[in-house]
Amino acid sequence: MNGGQDLGGQMGFGPVRPEPNEPIFHGDWEKRVLALNVAAGAMGQWSIDESRHARESIPPADYLSFSYYQIWLAGLQNLLLLHGFVTQGELTEGKPSAPPRPPKRVLKGEDVAAVLRRGFPYEREAQAPAKFSVGDSVRTIVIHPQHHTRLPRYARGKLGVIERVSGCHVFPDTGAQGQPETAQWLYTVVFTGPELWGRDADPTTRVSIEAWESYLEPA
Repeated sequence: MNGGQDLGGQMGFGPVRPEPNEPIFHGDWEKRVLALNVAAGAMGQWSIDESRHARESIPPADYLSFSYYQIWLAGLQNLLLLHGFVTQGELTEGKPSAPPRPPKRVLKGEDVAAVLRRGFPYEREAQAPAKFSVGDSVRTIVIHPQHHTRLPRYARGKLGVIERVSGCHVFPDTGAQGQPETAQWLYTVVFTGPELWGRDADPTTRVSIEAWESYLEPA
């Protein structure tokens, strides 16, 4: 979806100023937010792409004013509300009003390290040959979906070249909507700066994105 998270090429937001020697966390509450997201995600009630959509659905005025972990906290609240684990009243009051909905599974503290090391693989066996090969010229489609997509707004309707074929992976656009899992071939596509940003862009700039097969058409 087109929201506050998709700012590639947008002007007026000022320069990016990296924080020297930035700590991993700026406060203990950020550690708790990360832990809550890991524990809640391990319940198995939603996919990683649905969690991304929950964060992207935050109103842009809030999204652009929130810190990183404020965004994660707001996204988690959206997911817990949507899936019936809390009510708005419980969030407001800060205490439960009824017995909680039991999750599919519970991540125990002693299992966290092993689960994080194992990760969550999203590569799948291909059901058909890849349509594109390294070196092929392609054009990205133009879409403005209401749901999550991994095709950034600045790279829609643009000419690029396939620089890598990365196998078949879970398609995030449908996964974010809670639909049955599907998978597509995934490609790395490289674009020039002027193609993305116009003739005033640095001609030496190259930008690569990961693009699923349905995002691409032959050029």
